[in-house]
Amino acid sequence: MSFEDFTPFRVAVGDVDIFGVKGGAGPPLLLLHGHPQSHLIWHKCATQLAEHFTVIATDLRGYGASSRPPSDAHHTPYSKRVMAADQVAVMRHFGFERFLVCAHDRGARVAHRMALDHPDAVERLMLLDIAPTLAMYERTDRTFATLYFHWFFLIQPEPLPEMLIGAHPEVYVDRVMGGRHAGLAPFAPEALAAYREALRQPGAVHAMCEDYRASATIDLEHDRADIERGHKLGCPLRVLWGEEGAIEKCFDALAEWRLVARDVSGRALPCGHYIPEEAPADLVAEMLAFFEAIEQ
Repeated sequence: MSFEDFTPFRVAVGDVDIFGVKGGAGPPLLLLHGHPQSHLIWHKCATQLAEHFTVIATDLRGYGASSRPPSDAHHTPYSKRVMAADQVAVMRHFGFERFLVCAHDRGARVAHRMALDHPDAVERLMLLDIAPTLAMYERTDRTFATLYFHWFFLIQPEPLPEMLIGAHPEVYVDRVMGGRHAGLAPFAPEALAAYREALRQPGAVHAMCEDYRASATIDLEHDRADIERGHKLGCPLRVLWGEEGAIEKCFDALAEWRLVARDVSGRALPCGHYIPEEAPADLVAEMLAFFEAIEQ
């Protein structure tokens, strides 16, 4: 794995510990992963990015080696508001009050909320293979529900999804990740093994479900409140998605983001959902062009 020159860390944020790795030099760049993965999604990009940036790649709360705190009836500990605050605290721990963010999938939903709640912290934002959460739920059709079946399975009341996934977590990882455009081919064996092992840990499946339950409840309340107030993303936003994925098939990504952000650009890349592992060269080129435009 390409993190040999990175230093692992664990930062206490309230009642949780956030695990990550730090390397490189230059403007601070926070990397956030998606489901059901960890910071390891960046292993094909990290070394090159560290030549230009101080790279900090973390595991979201509930994922990888970060803490999996108890939840509550409103799923508040796994709201994107709380998860975003974790990441801002990590960056402040390292002395970075303002930074760049590139985030994939679930991490991109955290980053979206981060840029709304902490506008002074996020210099520029790149989101990978998502449309806004509220738009995706409101525009769900049969095609999307079929492609993203896990969205609607994971939000079922506990303990049903926990019991079913917990019986064979590796089957869940392989089915969700391998059931998309490129199958399991893009994933390095050691990374795939790590994703499987992380989901076997006590409480990991429950935390993952709570992340999704929050997105279908409290996160939508927060998103609707922003829309009612006319509160939009103010930082430059670059949106990338896979031309072989569900975003391309089911949504007009740029149009949806322009409803909630003021400065939006983006395009489809020749890949499926897992951009950092399917199209790392294209992604790094996009990141260098978008982020290095800023002098810090």
